[in-house]
Order: sequence, then C-alpha cells, then structure tokens
Amino acid sequence: MTAHLPILIVAIALRVATVADAGATTPLRLPPAPRIVAIGDLHGDLDATRRALRLAGAVDTNDRWTGGNLVVVQTGDQVDRGDDEQAILDLFSRLAQEAARAGGAVHALNGNHELMNTALDFRYVTPGGYADFVDAVTYDNADASMASFPDSMRARVAAFRPGGDYARDLARRNVVIIIGDNVFVHGGVLPEHVTYGLDRINTEVRAWLLGEGPMPEIILARGSPVWARDYSDEPDATDCAALQRVLDSLAAKRMIVGHTVQEQGVRSYCDGRVWCIDTGMAACYEGNVEVLEIIGDSLRVLAPEVEPAH
Repeated sequence: MTAHLPILIVAIALRVATVADAGATTPLRLPPAPRIVAIGDLHGDLDATRRALRLAGAVDTNDRWTGGNLVVVQTGDQVDRGDDEQAILDLFSRLAQEAARAGGAVHALNGNHELMNTALDFRYVTPGGYADFVDAVTYDNADASMASFPDSMRARVAAFRPGGDYARDLARRNVVIIIGDNVFVHGGVLPEHVTYGLDRINTEVRAWLLGEGPMPEIILARGSPVWARDYSDEPDATDCAALQRVLDSLAAKRMIVGHTVQEQGVRSYCDGRVWCIDTGMAACYEGNVEVLEIIGDSLRVLAPEVEPAH
C-alpha cells in the first residue's frame, strides 16, 4: 500500500469531484481520432498498467498525461485477480481528467469483472483486494445490508455495490463505445445486442451502477457484451459472418475486444475485422505487455521494442 501512496493521495482529492460527476455520460458514438491506443485486461496489476500506458505514449514515468490528443481505450477488467485495483481505478479516473484538458481522452470500459463486483460476486478477489478498499470508503457497520458479509468483505461491498463510491465511478464508463469506425467492447457485440440497442445497454448498466435501476439481465448472461467469446476464441465462418452483420449495422470496419487471453499476443481474426487485445499482461497470467495502435486504417501492435508513433 505504501508504494501506491502518491496515487492514493491524488485519489482522495479526486473522490469528491468524481462522485459529484458520476452522472456524466460518454456517448455511444464519438468522432474519429487521429491516434487511438487500445489496452486490454489489467486485472489488478499496477506495474503492467503503467508499462502499457507508457508504451502507448500516454504517460511519463510519474504517471502524468503526456499523450496530447491521444485517445486511450481500455477494454475493461481492471479489477480482480490482483491487489492493485484501487490504484488502477483511481489512476484512470485522474488520467481521464488530465487527457481531456490536453485535448485527448481516456475511455475505460466496464468488463465482466467490474460488473461481477457490483453484483457482489467476489470469487476472483484476492486477499489483498479486500484489504485494498478498507481505507477508501466509509460505511456503517450497523447497516443491516452488511450483516450477511464478514468484516473483511464489508469495505469492498460498500465500494462496489450499486450506488457505492466505486460503482458510481464505474457508472461513468460505457460497456460499448464506437470511435469513428472502431467498435470497442470487452467481450463482443453480437447481432442480438444490436437489436436490443447498444445505447440501451449502456444506459441500463449505468442506472444499475448508480443504484437507480435493476441489474440488466442481458449484461451478466454468458452471451452478453462483456462475456461473449464468439470473436476471440478461434472464430469460425459463422462467427465471422455474424461479426460482419454487426459491423455493417453499425457502419464500422472493425471491433476491438479483450476478455479472452491471446497467448501469442494481440491477434486479429475474420480478415482483420476483429482484434483481440487481451495478452494476459497481468501478473496472474504472466503474459506480455502489448497494446494496439490505430491510426486511420493503419493498425499495429506495440510491444516494448516498438516505438509508438507521435
């Protein structure tokens, strides 16, 4: 915890502003950006997070925004499996503000693990992940809703339950975002999600996170946008045809997803129409740090030996 003190001090200063701004929303569609860098699953590994952001050309060695008009999209799963979740969540909240002031943007999406935590499904939380939030939130031990949880879990419950401080932070994030002709989502957008409505999915999830609506049934189902692996687990011709229908309906050229670890690094399938960017870079998977750079129709994988464009 001591090693993360500078981030935590800044986080305290940001907390009031962030919660007050919890109702702020990001549109489903945003205009094209000169340069986008997409980052996959981080799973509580602050060191891998910092390395990915530096590889993207987004931050300096002090974790301050240096990306100018760069747009960073992190496709979810910042939490679970590691001990540095609070530091990562707070870092992305701060960088979103710094980037906006510089003419850039940071868009972190909600993945299945963020939403599992709001559903109080803590099966992938580490012991350090429980301790991580003890000093981050306040709650009333006499609250009857806490009675069924052991003391060690209560701070995390208070942080992530609908309407909790960190759930409200997550409410500022989309499940799906489209930037120019690029669709970003944690798992995958299937044809039935387009029929249901992507704006509707973002809105319903946001209301649930704020404690203002029920848990959307569509979001925690196995085929939901945060759980689907149709395009990331060796997709076949049928999967690629479904992907093409989705892209056509959204007037998009490609989809960028995380969720499924690609043991050989960032990969594309379906003739480049889907890019899978979960490289398992977090310590729990021991994968490599790689990110995906998008400049117009030019896409390339950045690894530590590859310099980012400027």
